[in-house]
Amino acid sequence: MRFTFRPLDPLKDAELLHRWVTHPKAVFWMMQDARLQDVEREYLRIAAHEHHQAHLGLHEGEPAFLMERYDPRYVELAGLYDPEPGDVGMHFLVAPTDRPVHGFTRAVITAVLDELFADPRTRRVVVEPDVRNKAVHALNEAVGFVPVREIQKPEKRALLSFCTREQFQAARGVAA
Repeated sequence: MRFTFRPLDPLKDAELLHRWVTHPKAVFWMMQDARLQDVEREYLRIAAHEHHQAHLGLHEGEPAFLMERYDPRYVELAGLYDPEPGDVGMHFLVAPTDRPVHGFTRAVITAVLDELFADPRTRRVVVEPDVRNKAVHALNEAVGFVPVREIQKPEKRALLSFCTREQFQAARGVAA
């Protein structure tokens, strides 16, 4: 599968994102009741943030997923764990579809990690999904994430997990 990334345009992409984040399958994104203006405002805030970026993931040129990259020293996890040099936080959301493709979500998270680890400064990817999101925990572990501990964030109880470049390569069967 061929994936590409482009910076998210908070205004042009808001309608598309609104459909994605308010879909029942995006319950853990915690924007179920968001209005279009709420989505615009949130992604304008991210676009203006020095330590947080959002990208639209394209599959064969068509929007298929959202990827957020953040510096956990300043965003999402500030004060909740001891960050190491090279830590990069990540969120991703696959677009809802009526025609699921087997293996697509795993291909997306693999592409996201490829993109993050393409930056030589990235040593470890950090995630903090809701503890109840068992599907994403299994997916994370399949690509090399190791759960460390539960943490309490203002909006949720989260499972703090890390994936080093070496763990990702090992999960893919690639020699380090």
